[in-house]
Amino acid sequence: MTLTGPVALAVLFGAVLHASWNALIKSAPDKSLDTALIHSLGLFIALPILAFTGLPAAASWPYLAASVVIHVGYYVALAGAYKHGDLGLAYPVMRGSAPLLVALSSLAVMGERLSGLAWFGVAGSCAGVLTLGLSPGHLHTSGHRGKALGFALANACIIALYTVIDGLGVRASGNAAAYVALLFVFDGLPFMLLVLWRRGPQGRRDALAYMRGRLGVAWLGTAASLASYGIALWAMTRAPVAVVAALRETSVLFAALIGTLWLRERFGRQRALGTAVVVCGVMALRFG
Repeated sequence: MTLTGPVALAVLFGAVLHASWNALIKSAPDKSLDTALIHSLGLFIALPILAFTGLPAAASWPYLAASVVIHVGYYVALAGAYKHGDLGLAYPVMRGSAPLLVALSSLAVMGERLSGLAWFGVAGSCAGVLTLGLSPGHLHTSGHRGKALGFALANACIIALYTVIDGLGVRASGNAAAYVALLFVFDGLPFMLLVLWRRGPQGRRDALAYMRGRLGVAWLGTAASLASYGIALWAMTRAPVAVVAALRETSVLFAALIGTLWLRERFGRQRALGTAVVVCGVMALRFG
């Protein structure tokens, strides 16, 4: 399997969508509730897709079950990272550390071997992404940098874990769309129940009122999240998982742009350097 031009363009479009829904969560007054709402609404988009595609092959169901459980940890860490740190700090650290872990895991678990240039692309993309995230403009965030980095690094490991599991699952499913749809049927509900359970009776009433007011924005985030991950998993059936994972993290470039223009976060010289390194890494992935 190789990364063709059309597949690369599709993954890049998915990266734009991924950065967009993360920016929605970062800008939200209640990060945990918005995260839960966006991913719980995926049920209503996924069910019609599933009615059209049918269920994925039974061989993929254990991977789906594992992925649903792991995604609860992902959402907990995601909300924590954005509660304590800027989008421009938390997002690159979460996304930038994961591809190298995915590359090492896919080599051990799937036997996928990358060329020297592709390895350079993975490492270069990670280095560029981390350069973006650790730029001086974000070292003095108004939140708690240590906590933000802790959540972000923990989430990098979680991202690598579910990426490899879903890469195996989608290949066993026989139909990428069916796998993604069934995943999104169950994906957000456990985290939503956890968030509501932790708030108590009065907190749950306030949470429901808050979510009613956020439905319009949440639907946009839901569509972007489902499409972004669906594109990535589809691409993993046509190109090495490690290559797709690394290319997908160019979403950091779009997150930097969104953070600068929308959330008024600093860009700066180091972030420009990180952007250039990511672009070089992407070129190496495409031709490696």
